[in-house]
Amino acid sequence: MKGLRKIAYASIAGLLLLLVLLPLSSLASADVDPPRQPEQAAGESVKGPVFIIPVDQEIERGLQSFLERGFEEANNYGAVLIVLDINTPGGQVSAAEQIGKLIRESAIPVLAFIKSDAASAGSYIALNADKIVMKPGSMIGSASLVDKGGTHVEDPKLISYWKSKMMGAAALNGRDPDIAAGMTDINLVVEKPKLGVSKSSGEIIALSSDQALKAGYADYITDTPEEAVVWMGYTTDDIFRVKHTGAEKMSQFLTNPVIMTILLFVGIAGIVIELIVPGFGAPGIIGTLAFTLYFFGNYVAGFAGSETWLLFILGLVMLVLELFMPSFGILGLLGSVSLVAGVVRAAYSYTNALLSLGIAFAAATVVIIIVAVVFKERGIWNRFILKESLTKEQGYIPVLEKLNLVGGIGVSLTPLRPAGTALVNGERIDVVTEGSFIASGAEISVVTVEGARIVVKEIVK
Repeated sequence: MKGLRKIAYASIAGLLLLLVLLPLSSLASADVDPPRQPEQAAGESVKGPVFIIPVDQEIERGLQSFLERGFEEANNYGAVLIVLDINTPGGQVSAAEQIGKLIRESAIPVLAFIKSDAASAGSYIALNADKIVMKPGSMIGSASLVDKGGTHVEDPKLISYWKSKMMGAAALNGRDPDIAAGMTDINLVVEKPKLGVSKSSGEIIALSSDQALKAGYADYITDTPEEAVVWMGYTTDDIFRVKHTGAEKMSQFLTNPVIMTILLFVGIAGIVIELIVPGFGAPGIIGTLAFTLYFFGNYVAGFAGSETWLLFILGLVMLVLELFMPSFGILGLLGSVSLVAGVVRAAYSYTNALLSLGIAFAAATVVIIIVAVVFKERGIWNRFILKESLTKEQGYIPVLEKLNLVGGIGVSLTPLRPAGTALVNGERIDVVTEGSFIASGAEISVVTVEGARIVVKEIVK
């Protein structure tokens, strides 16, 4: 009873910590004592919870976060065995390294069950497990480094680093490290006739289940993870399958590079359009929602922390203030830097984030310009432009230019110093000279008319 109480208390404490400290969930397992492995009597299977955790997607930080949660739950429930149900094409080396470390440091034995493919970084994860069981027709290997376009990486330093990691993982459980090297280095020649492995330069080792069993890269072949559990000497009375939560599934979709770029594009375009062409409401709401989804996806995946939300909100506030409280561009610059920092820090890769942000910004700029031109009458710039005019329709009478007076002859009625009154063509008008003094009664002619300003000069005989 004491043992059951201890397990129950540990379970409740772990779940409460997981709920209260969600951003720090990866650290919660440090506060839980590792479960004690039950004694196994001779000829008897080990009883206790067995956790089966799927590795059925590309290897990235989101998968790492999911596995950390699965290992923590297994630890809290006092699991006696963790089974990784593997079918992955590979993925990020950095994430695979962290997952490999998680497996090696686990106080609970870990079994890798390869149900289809453990390719590339997936083979590294499998090699870190205590035992490897493969399903007939499955494969392990083909772990050479490739870039995003699928082209083999030629950098000797990167190849050497990854090869050493693979060889170390293989040697961890007594497997021939040369075969692991042949899975990574395309230029390497491997001849292991006793293990049924032969590789010439230009090839990469990928082992079928039968080949892996002969080469020592598989310990057993069977059809299901449950059969693998029995082969390991454990009962299947308490099988727990860890599943992705709805939020984790949504996060996997939202953190796809293409979706991230679209969200950033919609977010930038929507918010900027709302700021420069106010009154619609919809662009601002849609833009804010897009940014919220972007940060939510990365937060659930374990990439983003609460500081990224703060940077984003702070940047947005400073940009709004710049529109209404001009600061010679200081607020605008700081706001832009804060927004970019929040977006980049929220992503799993700074390089990918900057690329997505650049594409989104360029596309958003085009859309913003089009909207600004179409709705130019509603733009915020109209608040800073004087557009009022005094028209007849509003009751204002404009001054008529008396262009018919140009060249006309008259006489000054008052001294012109230089302004005064003259009689031209029988009409009494106000005039100015070009700068000289003209006495009253002098004969004058009209030089030019500029609105209400009539310029005259004296006629000298």
